[in-house]
Amino acid sequence: QVQLVESGGDSVQAGGSLRLSCAASGPTYGTYHVAWFRQAPGKEREGVALIYTNNGVTYYADSVKDRFTISRDNANNTLYLQMNNLKPEDTAMYYCAADCRSGRCYRMVQSDFRSWGQGTQVTVSS
Repeated sequence: QVQLVESGGDSVQAGGSLRLSCAASGPTYGTYHVAWFRQAPGKEREGVALIYTNNGVTYYADSVKDRFTISRDNANNTLYLQMNNLKPEDTAMYYCAADCRSGRCYRMVQSDFRSWGQGTQVTVSS
């Protein structure tokens, strides 16, 4: 089991930037793929960005492409999400997810991830 703790959420104006962090620990972190999800009020949780552990390949939801960047610091067991040009529709609780062992993790399906953080709130005002 992987333990995940997110931080970095805040309230910002549209056009601003934030960087979310996810500190990880546990025996299997670093072995399986990791991602960021988000959930807005009244909406389903959706995958935002994923990074493959073995080769660093990344995938993004269309809504955040060219604005968000996922990265990881393996030495410090930390996952990041750099968010630029934020929009009001980016307002959501953001979750770090780890331990995806599916052969199709790039789909960012919630049920494929075994470990979740508690979330960090991002609010973007217009």
